[in-house]
Amino acid sequence: MFRIHVPAAGRWPAGAALVVIAGWLFVGAPAKGQAAPPQQAQAAKNPYVLGTDVAVLLNFVKADKTADFEMIMAKLKEALNKSDKPERKQQAAGWKVFKAGEQGAGGTAIYVTVIDPVVKGADYTVSTILAEGFSPAETNDLYKKYADVFGTPAGNLLNLTTLMHMK
Repeated sequence: MFRIHVPAAGRWPAGAALVVIAGWLFVGAPAKGQAAPPQQAQAAKNPYVLGTDVAVLLNFVKADKTADFEMIMAKLKEALNKSDKPERKQQAAGWKVFKAGEQGAGGTAIYVTVIDPVVKGADYTVSTILAEGFSPAETNDLYKKYADVFGTPAGNLLNLTTLMHMK
């Protein structure tokens, strides 16, 4: 015959209370560990999938690499315009690249990219667009040059929302 020990009303042994608390903590811990922290979720987001009205990108290019940067921008234009994807044509229509007369830190050349209007939700990642327009070998060569053109800092992306029009 088995006996089950039931404590007198209102009296729990101290060990039983610890078992209940330990069990509660153990069961609750995996649920907390499964959720991704907000910083990790945000880190996975592609900053070049734009969702604002206008975007401005400042690129700081090494002075001796301006010809490479300008060649890559010409290839980017070519890839955008020969794409069969309608959103790439829309991106090309609103995408302009300017060269500043002023120099940046360390003598870098400053290129200003203005995207107005933004094709909301479209991917503006240069390497992705180049990969769509050119062979893997050519894309790899272009990307190696592209990665080498930037000074420090490489650039700043500004996602802009219209505050007001002055008309």
